[in-house]
Order: sequence, then C-alpha cells, then structure tokens
Amino acid sequence: MGFVDEVPVPLSEDWADWLGYARALGEAGDPRGEAIRLEHLGVPADDAELAALYRQVERDCGLDGLRADGSWRFGWSRGFLDTAVFRLTEGTGPTEGTGPTEGTGPTEETGPRRRALVVRLLAELPHSGAHDPDDPEQWEAALVDVLLRHPAAGRLRTLELHLTDHHHSAAGAAAALAARQRPRLTELYLGHHYDTLFELHRTSAGRPLEVERYLHDPVVPHELGRALWAALPALRRLELEGAFLFDDVVHEELTHLRTRGAVFSDGSLFGTSTPGLVALEVEIDEDVHGTAGSNLQLEELAPAGYPRLRHLGLGAATFEPEEAGDFAVLAESPLLPQLESLTVRELVIEDTGAEREPLEILAELAPRFAHLDLRVEGGIEIEGADERELERLLAALGREPGTR
Repeated sequence: MGFVDEVPVPLSEDWADWLGYARALGEAGDPRGEAIRLEHLGVPADDAELAALYRQVERDCGLDGLRADGSWRFGWSRGFLDTAVFRLTEGTGPTEGTGPTEGTGPTEETGPRRRALVVRLLAELPHSGAHDPDDPEQWEAALVDVLLRHPAAGRLRTLELHLTDHHHSAAGAAAALAARQRPRLTELYLGHHYDTLFELHRTSAGRPLEVERYLHDPVVPHELGRALWAALPALRRLELEGAFLFDDVVHEELTHLRTRGAVFSDGSLFGTSTPGLVALEVEIDEDVHGTAGSNLQLEELAPAGYPRLRHLGLGAATFEPEEAGDFAVLAESPLLPQLESLTVRELVIEDTGAEREPLEILAELAPRFAHLDLRVEGGIEIEGADERELERLLAALGREPGTR
C-alpha cells in the first residue's frame, strides 16, 4: 500500500518523539516524514507544499480517488487522518423531481465512476469482504469500510458518518471501527437524516426502505454495538440520528450524548449505560403516524443511571402529556436536584378537573426548579391563570417579565 507501518508510532504527543518518527519515515521514503517536519514548524494545513505531500500520501497508500469522489472529506495530522466526514455526494443518491423517474439512483455519469472506484478499492485495500460492487446500495458501505480499516485511520480524532444506505453501511462502519482500538477518537456522529420519524426512507438507488423493520432488531446487531463502544475508549461526544440503530450505548467515559429520533431498537429514549454522562440532549417529535411518546419515559432518568448528569436538553422533544404535563413529571424526578440546566420545549399545565387550579400546581412546583437554569424553547400556557400572578411565578423561575 506504500504506507510504512513497520516504524513504531509514538504513544505520546511529544514532538521529540514525532520528529524521530518523521526521520525514520523519511529514510523509508515515506512522504509523511517531511509532512510531520513541516507541521512541527507550524506550517498551516492549507499550505500548498504540505497539501501536496499529503496528496502524495493518499496516492501511495491507495486512498487516491476518495477525494475526487467527494463523499469523504478528511484532514491529516502527523502522518495520519485526524478528521473525517462522510456523506454521499450530490448526484449519487436519488434523483430530483417527481413522477416515474424519481429516485432512480446514481446518474449515468457518477454511477460508473463510483463503481469503478469501489472495484479498485476492494481489490487493493483491506475490507470486510462482504461487499457486492454490482449493488449500488453497497457502494457507500464499501467506501466507509476501506477507509476506516486503513492503517492511516488509526489515529482519527473526530468522525462523522452521514449515511444514506444505512441498512448496509451502519453495521459495516461499526465493524470497521471495532476492528482495532481507536485511542484518539473523541467525537463521533453516526446516523441517517430524516424529516419525519419513521418515514419511508429512500436508498441511494431510490428504493423504499421501511425503517420500522428494525424495531427490536437494530441496524447494528447487539454484539457488534458492544464491540464498537469498547473500541472507543476516548469517546466523549456522541451524536446518533435515525431509527433503531443500536440496542443501547454502553460507555463508562462518554460525557456528551445527543440523540435525534428513536435511535434505540426498543423505542426508548434513555436506555443507555453511560454513568459518566454530563450533558444529554434528546430531539424527537411526532412520527409519521401522528404519535408522540409518553412523557412517562422521563421517569427513566434516575441518579443511579446518570450520577454525573448536569445538563438536560429537551427543547426539541415532544411528548404525549400525562396529567399535568412534562413539567410535573420533571418536578417529581429524583434527578432534578443534581441538574444545573434544563431546557424544555414548552411549559403547559392544563385544567385536568382536579381539586387544584393549574396556577396552584405551578406555584407548588416552581421552587423545585429554582436552583437551575431553566429554559423554555416554546410557549408557556397555564390554563385559566391570572396574568399578574403568572408573571410573578415565572420570575421566580428566572423568566424576565413579558418574555413569554
């Protein structure tokens, strides 16, 4: 592959060790040696000489063609890939427009070119061996697999995988990442975009894919998911987007988690084993059936499972209310006293026909939130409330008068 991997890679970030590594690479004819020397001198990443050296590295190690394809965007540092973002380039997914030609897949121009690239990469580089180059829906998985299994990706620090054919590529990406320890990978995005939860997904070939088929049978199988989290000891920030991607997240040191959609296979929002979590943000709305999850799911937020959680973001989360609404459920949460900030979508307390008026309920609950920074993204509606009394109570919650 033209990628020298016989020279031991420094375990520290000390420049003295890396300059020794650079000398050894230079003696072996690897252009990464000169690239590391220039980086030590403070040359910026967009410097023409440094960029040319890394383009030579890409050719030498078989990764040329990925940059021209456009789906991968990556940056180098100290002779290895440091950042990488994957997203199928425009024109290689479903075609625009309506009618019988909608979603017919890669264009006549891009299809053969991408297939040829995939065939070459599979012939020259390590991969899982499970890819069919004659199936366009497997090209994405192949492009992801070969890069993540390449020795050059061993020191990735941040990685984004915006997937289209996730029914093939998500599990393949997890397997490739789990194939070796990733001691520097601190930030990861993995998922697929959607407009409405559980909508019919379109593959890169324009075929329909019902995401609900993965309910209780995640896109990334259970054992593979566990292997993935174990291979990412330095992971601190994780973002997952889509439907039924994993059974759960099991990670002792993860500090920031953001989910968009029903990313866990049982439909739960908080079914993780992440005791180090400091910040949790959840985005979910009504699905294509017009259904929202019950706010009783909030009861799963317990100190035993989230002992270090300090920041909870629910500003983009819609729940089907029970009784007095989300505010009342959160007020009863044993997790509430340890939070420093809380964002909710709306503050709504309706007249449920109970003995107490909605404003009385708010007056009772408000002091429980006095210790934290409470933010309401949307509206505040307390049914039947006197406006002056309501403003007084909202001021106790840190809301400025007239900000509703």
